[in-house]
Amino acid sequence: MSGRRVACLFPRARARRAALVGTALVVALTTAACTGDADPGLQPAPSPTQGEGKGQGGDSEKSRKIVFGAYGSEEEVAAFQSVVDSFNASSTTRQVSLRSWPDHESALADVLAGDAPDAFLTSRIDLDQLVEAEALQPVSLLLDERGVDFGDRFSRDAVDAFAMDDELQCMAYSVSPMVIYYNTDIVDFDRMERRELDVPTPNDDGVLDRWTLAEFGAAATFASRRGDRRGVWIDPTLRGLAPFIYSGGGQVFDDDRDPTSLAFSDDGTRQALEQTLEILRDPTITPTNAQLARATPVQLFKRGELAMVAGFRNLVPELREAEDLEFDVMPMPTIEDRATVGDISGLCISSESDDIGDAADFIAYAVSDAAIATVAETGYIVPANTQVAASDDFLAPEAEPANSVAFNASIRYMVVPPFIDQRDELVEAVTPLLERLVTAPGILDLEQVTEEIDLASRAVLSPEEEETEETESPSESPTE
Repeated sequence: MSGRRVACLFPRARARRAALVGTALVVALTTAACTGDADPGLQPAPSPTQGEGKGQGGDSEKSRKIVFGAYGSEEEVAAFQSVVDSFNASSTTRQVSLRSWPDHESALADVLAGDAPDAFLTSRIDLDQLVEAEALQPVSLLLDERGVDFGDRFSRDAVDAFAMDDELQCMAYSVSPMVIYYNTDIVDFDRMERRELDVPTPNDDGVLDRWTLAEFGAAATFASRRGDRRGVWIDPTLRGLAPFIYSGGGQVFDDDRDPTSLAFSDDGTRQALEQTLEILRDPTITPTNAQLARATPVQLFKRGELAMVAGFRNLVPELREAEDLEFDVMPMPTIEDRATVGDISGLCISSESDDIGDAADFIAYAVSDAAIATVAETGYIVPANTQVAASDDFLAPEAEPANSVAFNASIRYMVVPPFIDQRDELVEAVTPLLERLVTAPGILDLEQVTEEIDLASRAVLSPEEEETEETESPSESPTE
C-alpha cells in the first residue's frame, strides 16, 4: 500500500505538483512547534506591527475590515458566524464579515474567478487548482509568527496534506475519513458472539477500533436474516471501492505520482476485489433494485431497512435526527492492512488580499481550541486540532455515535492517491463499469471487467498513448 496518506480520493491537480514537505516547511513547522509563546488554546494576540501598508492590514487609524468565506450546511455556516462574532468581539481595530457558499465547488469557482475573500475555507481536492492559479498566500511563516503550534496540537497528516511547493499553502482545519455506519439494534455484536459468529474484538481500552473483512461480512449476513432487511451497501464507485483495494494490498492507480491508468487488472487489486465482491455482490445481503429505486442507501439506513453503509462525518447530524435510529461507527474493514479514504479542509489566505496580516490573525484564532470547538459541536467535522478532537466537544459522549474515536483513529490510514487533472472525466468513464462489477447479476468475469475498467481509464489519463497504439497497429504487415 502506498505510504502517502490523507486527502480525498481524487484531488484535481497536476502530477508535477505532488505534495511534499520540503526542508523549508519542515524548518518552519518545527520552529512553530518549539518556539510559539502564545497559548494555542486561546486567541493569539495581534501583532503590534500589523496594519502598516498593503498586505499588513491597511490603514491602522480606521477599523480594518476583512471577509472570511466558508461553505457547508446552514448549521455549519451558523457555527462559523459564531466564530466570526467571537473574533470581532475581541478586537476594536478589525472586523470580519462572513460570506458563505453551499459547497466547495461554488467557493472554488468564485476564488478562481478573482472574487476571493481575504481568508476562506477550501477542500484539499481543490488545492492544486488554487496553487496553479497563484491564488494563495502561503501561511507557514504567518501562522508561526502568531504562535500556532503545528507540532502537537494538530494532526501531522492533515497539516502535511496542505504542503505543496515546499510551503504550507493553507492551514489544516478538519478531516473526514470514510467509516462504516451501522444500526446497533440490527448489528448486535453481543448476540452475534453468543451465536459463535465472527465479531470484532475490543482493544485494551474496550474500544472496537478495527475488524476484519470476514467479521464485516458476518455482520452483514446476520443483519439480513429477517424479511427484506439488507445488511450492507457500498457505493460502486472508485471512492467506495478504494479502501478495500488498498487494504487488500492492491492499488487504484498504476503510479502514485503520474498515473496513466487505473490498476484494477493488477493481481493485487484483483485479489482484493475478489474477496470484497463476495460480500458486495451477494444479493441476499445487499439492497434490491426495487429498494434502491424508491430510496437512497442513507434513507434505507435511516428507516432500518439497511444495517450498514459507508459514509463520512457529515452524516452524523442527519442520522442523529432520524427517528427510532440507534447507530454507531466502525473503521473500514481490514483485509491485510488498515486503509480508508476521505476529505480534508483547510483555511487559506488569498494572494490578492490587502489585509494578509489580519487574515492570518483570523485563521490563527479560527484554529484555536475555543473557536474550532464551536464548529465541532455541530457534529459535521472531525477537527484537525487534536486537542479538540479528543475533547467532549467532538466526542460528545452523550450523543451518537458512541465510537467517535473511530474517526480520529482512521485519519492515519487515509491513503493519498496521485494528483490528476481529469477527475470528472475519469469518474464518468469508469462508473458504469464499476456498477457492473458490483451490481450486475449472474456470474462475474472479473478478469474481463477489470481490464475494461483500466482500458476506459487510459482513454482519459493517457489519451496520447492510446492514439499512438491505435495508429501503429494498422501499419503492421499482415505477414509479419
